[in-house]
Amino acid sequence: MENCIFCKIIAGDIPSPRYYEDDKIIIIKDIQPQAKLHYLCIPKTHFALLSEMDEEKLEIVKYCFKTIPTLEEKLGLQDGYRVIINQGVNGGQTVPHLHIHLLGGEKLDA
Repeated sequence: MENCIFCKIIAGDIPSPRYYEDDKIIIIKDIQPQAKLHYLCIPKTHFALLSEMDEEKLEIVKYCFKTIPTLEEKLGLQDGYRVIINQGVNGGQTVPHLHIHLLGGEKLDA
């Protein structure tokens, strides 16, 4: 999508350090962190909501959740982390491109 900030980051039009990248996802730091460590796992395929998933997008989300645990040590999340997917305006989603927040590096309040 031409106006999507995450699509621009994925395309390299907006520079952002990548803590992980492969052919399906990238992981970057959140620019407004809510914890000592706050990463975003962003699928390279653009879609905004879980309700938009078809079989292909379901496989991408599944891939995200399969890959994230393999990166715990690399990202400094080995002592535990929170996983969040905001959905829609009322759910706090500020960028309409599905992404997974990973928060850690400290004890998080319930």
